[in-house]
Amino acid sequence: MTEKHLSDTRFDSFNLDQSIMRGVTEAGFSQCTPIQAETLPLALDGRDVAGQAQTGTGKTAAFLLAALHHLLTHPASEERHKTQPRAIMLAPTRELAVQIHKDAEVLSRHTGFRLGLVFGGTGYDSQRRQLEEGVDILIGTPGRLIDYFKQHIFDLRAIQVVVLDEADRMFDLGFIKDIRFLLRRMPKPEQRLGLLFSATLSFRVLELAYEHMNNPETVKIEPEKVTVDTVKQACYMTANEEKIPLLIGLLRHMDPHRTIVFVNTKRAADAVWGFLEGNGLHSAILSGDVPQIKRLQLLKQFQNGELPVLVATDVAARGLHIPDVSHIINFDLPEDAEDYVHRIGRTARAGASGDAISFACERFSFSLPDIERFIGHKIPMQPITGELLAEVDPGSRKSPPRRPPRPGDSRKPRGAGFRGAREGRDAGNKPRRRRNPRS
Repeated sequence: MTEKHLSDTRFDSFNLDQSIMRGVTEAGFSQCTPIQAETLPLALDGRDVAGQAQTGTGKTAAFLLAALHHLLTHPASEERHKTQPRAIMLAPTRELAVQIHKDAEVLSRHTGFRLGLVFGGTGYDSQRRQLEEGVDILIGTPGRLIDYFKQHIFDLRAIQVVVLDEADRMFDLGFIKDIRFLLRRMPKPEQRLGLLFSATLSFRVLELAYEHMNNPETVKIEPEKVTVDTVKQACYMTANEEKIPLLIGLLRHMDPHRTIVFVNTKRAADAVWGFLEGNGLHSAILSGDVPQIKRLQLLKQFQNGELPVLVATDVAARGLHIPDVSHIINFDLPEDAEDYVHRIGRTARAGASGDAISFACERFSFSLPDIERFIGHKIPMQPITGELLAEVDPGSRKSPPRRPPRPGDSRKPRGAGFRGAREGRDAGNKPRRRRNPRS
């Protein structure tokens, strides 16, 4: 973190237990970010908080520290069973749940609390056994949690802390009925600590907060700034057929050591990946139908610098904490202005700097006025010079490896070509088969 990104408030100024402070020190934290400095005094005092802050500003550490403090200062009931978690943290995506668990492992290392991680797509039996053995802090996605809950693997009657992270995304992904189902099976709001964090505190999010929390204090950090100052934004007005040559040309002119290229559909992701691989630029696809185990492997390779470029649909726009992302490229402008903010928020995290480049093509340029209206300023336009347009052989596109057909799978393979990079929304964004589509 840069000094500009931090406040003057130090973690050791709070009355945190020494077991927590050891984790804070080992995580390398000394000064709070603004959202931590504003929310921790309230939460440590036992008051519910509904917090808004830009992505990458330390929300996860804020609610983890508050939850750990509350559990240490409010011992569990003697009647509590081992299959009754004391805290539950709900996340909209598997990637975000994994990241919260990773951070919790560091901060809670010396507290003795048992952590549980539950999400769809993999590890069904192992996650079930973990719950049966008992956890203190349960982190997960709504769908898989409800699956185990309805099987009576665990219950929520001993919950002392509930955290909703990326609450606005819960609505976007259709999880809000699941969230309410779980909240109604916990102790009453006045009997637990409630923490809600969101990139935007919209009316629907605040309604949820006031319905299921105990008079939450609202904390907003720089709400007038929708995008962070350290992101350098640029836009190119392109013809559809120029997008692939421009993308390859830009990547060749910069150091794409950790770049995410966002597209709107899985079909477009296949096309972009094929042309990158066919023209000497190593990349991988991160989309909704990538199996969870492979997705985690790709993210690890990307974080370790082994994979320079990720081609991603909006499944990766939120909930991923990837340090040092150098460039975000919107190959397709998102159709929702808020998605633009969440995409470019993958770079310039924790006070670092980054570049966000967007292509306003014939198909998606209609989104540009809404995006600029939402962020409150014009995105600087850059000229497309001849040297930026790489020569690309249409036949250079490689086809992504296809999974072996499953019994009863009659879906035909799609064709290839430049056209695929320009397709609009279609069913290609959806997972083909998933055990629990809600997670």
